[in-house]
Amino acid sequence: MILASTVMAMSVNAQVYVGGGIGVSTTGGDNTDDVTSYKFVPEIGYTINSEWAAGMAFGWEGSNKGGAKTFSINPYVRYNVINGKVVNVFLDGSVEFGHKYNAGFDDDFFGVGLKPGVAFKVNEKISVVTHIGFIGYEHWKNKPSKNSVNSWGVDVDGRNIILGIYYNI
Repeated sequence: MILASTVMAMSVNAQVYVGGGIGVSTTGGDNTDDVTSYKFVPEIGYTINSEWAAGMAFGWEGSNKGGAKTFSINPYVRYNVINGKVVNVFLDGSVEFGHKYNAGFDDDFFGVGLKPGVAFKVNEKISVVTHIGFIGYEHWKNKPSKNSVNSWGVDVDGRNIILGIYYNI
């Protein structure tokens, strides 16, 4: 009964949010066709209180000229380091599972780490959110060859920034 009471008390102040990010880019050269790549990352989360939230993001990446396609699932717990009236600075403790496939070259991957970010509150219902990089561990395994790669580190560059919009229900 104590556990049920605690969950009910937490849910009174809790708020569900939905949103995510979309990315599109085009690359090409003098002797190559332009390739348009896309990324779609829908997300749903639950704000527990002013400091904590938990959620799940789903990722889909690909391009118009064949190439690799990627699907990922990313549950996370969010801690607001700075919680202001207009700006929140947060860290997502995340675990990511995914699969990348391209004409027989299938890779499975797993990652665990921190994703820093900033949320700008437009109003009570809408926030513009950006995630900036990844700090942690990743493991990639190629299915046909059984080769694997492990990496630790910090990955913060212009290709690892996701911009999205959240709607608080």
